[in-house]
Amino acid sequence: MAISLKSHLQSAGKARLTIRDILIFGLLGAVLLVVQVALAVLPNIELVSLLVIVYVLVLGKRAFFPIYVFILAEGLIYGFGLWWISYLYIWSILAIVVLLLRKHEQPLFWVIISGLFGLLFGALCAIPYLFAGGIGAAVSYWVSGILFDLLHCGGNIIAAALLFHPCHKALRRLYFQNNASAELALPK
Repeated sequence: MAISLKSHLQSAGKARLTIRDILIFGLLGAVLLVVQVALAVLPNIELVSLLVIVYVLVLGKRAFFPIYVFILAEGLIYGFGLWWISYLYIWSILAIVVLLLRKHEQPLFWVIISGLFGLLFGALCAIPYLFAGGIGAAVSYWVSGILFDLLHCGGNIIAAALLFHPCHKALRRLYFQNNASAELALPK
């Protein structure tokens, strides 16, 4: 007895996923992948953190769909190594933090969150190494990448300061263009 995704979501009391939603989530996941690959030549300069923040602010819990499209695509392209395991929880941690703090409307707040996430990224990535090689492996992995975490922090701050508002506004227009009742407060 097969249960369709649509009937499962309806029976669970959740909002239905439309074909439009699925298309948008796939495209948003692809955008994460494209910006990550395009900026891969720069050391820890990325837009994924900013876009995950924006996705969660606009889509709420549904942002996990494009986030995991991105994570799966990363694994398919680069392989499913130890680094990939950290992606399974790192981007979810950022999404959960944003969900918990989403009432904040000031872009400066999200610039700070993005910078802190960049600073903590290496420590979060070290967790699988704790299990694979012990405390020494995890600490040495984290310490050897602190310079990159500082670059990641700075890059995230600059990217969020410059691009938060336009990205947020564009995604709101894309996602809510046919749904006038779903208006949310636009951060200034």
